[in-house]
Amino acid sequence: MKIDLRSDTLTVPSNKMLNKMMSAKVGDDVWEEDPTVKILENIISNMFKVEAALFCPSGTMANQIAIRSHTQIGDQLICDISSHIYNYEGGGIASNSGVSVKLLNGNRGRISVEQVKSSINPDDPHFPKTKLVCLENTCNKGGGSCYEIETINKISNFCRLNNLNIHLDGARLFNAIVAKNQNPVDYGKAFDSISICLSKGLGAPVGSLLLGTKKFIHNAKRVRKSLGGGMRQIGYLAAAGIFAIENNIIRLSQDHDKAKIIYDTLKNSKYVEEVMPCETNIIIFKIFKNKIDYVLQKFDQNEILYSKFGEDMLRFVTHLNFDDKQLNKLLRLLKSLA
Repeated sequence: MKIDLRSDTLTVPSNKMLNKMMSAKVGDDVWEEDPTVKILENIISNMFKVEAALFCPSGTMANQIAIRSHTQIGDQLICDISSHIYNYEGGGIASNSGVSVKLLNGNRGRISVEQVKSSINPDDPHFPKTKLVCLENTCNKGGGSCYEIETINKISNFCRLNNLNIHLDGARLFNAIVAKNQNPVDYGKAFDSISICLSKGLGAPVGSLLLGTKKFIHNAKRVRKSLGGGMRQIGYLAAAGIFAIENNIIRLSQDHDKAKIIYDTLKNSKYVEEVMPCETNIIIFKIFKNKIDYVLQKFDQNEILYSKFGEDMLRFVTHLNFDDKQLNKLLRLLKSLA
């Protein structure tokens, strides 16, 4: 029995989701004539109480559209050094927008308002204009860490007072909302734009949503088109997103519970040097160097798939296709290695 915990992007649609997809009404979305896409965009914009939303092929494209829409060539954005937009989006900040980056060392991916304040460039032609602050919630490289809404509001208020745009990479935002029992409306109020992935914990096969004002989304459509993201009869994919939002948000707590059980087991294992705190569905841990070859060999022999984070850091990500039977097999193995 293979256990694939490399990422929550590895989920596959359920039969119920597939049935929803096959019965979708579709049209040409570039002509804004796909009724199912409109329903999806309305559902998410109403949930966050924002004016509009835009269906995008991927989270990377949604983030890059936002950056390009909020900035001009030569501007600078602020983000944490571990941010997905900086590390894992193919250098798109530079190649798509011509924007430089000021990197901050936050707490497991989370930056503070004090750090933002001290990072604003002076109004001097020697420096790029600081125009955008980007947060990530949950923070992937931070082990699925979550922002407190109070911290977000402090940063948001500072940005508004200083004419800075603020974008949220919310690829796993619903994990944070469920874990912290937060209200989506609070996020809609705090950010100028938000990206939300449908194909991670929510289990859709593809797609992300970009949220913002009507004016922002109107411009974002133009940027999406220029990046090759305008799609035609995509109601079939939007239907999967609708199903995911309606059925797979609350159940994220099950993924979190499984992750915390794995975290507790690893924390008490003698071959584990370090485990990052676990708040959601991501467990990042470090194996002692004299044990790592042995542990990885056992993982391979037992078909346990993981992601490598550096030389001796590993990552497990729980998801909706990771069931109790798989959890019990993994726990037995982890305990046998101790």
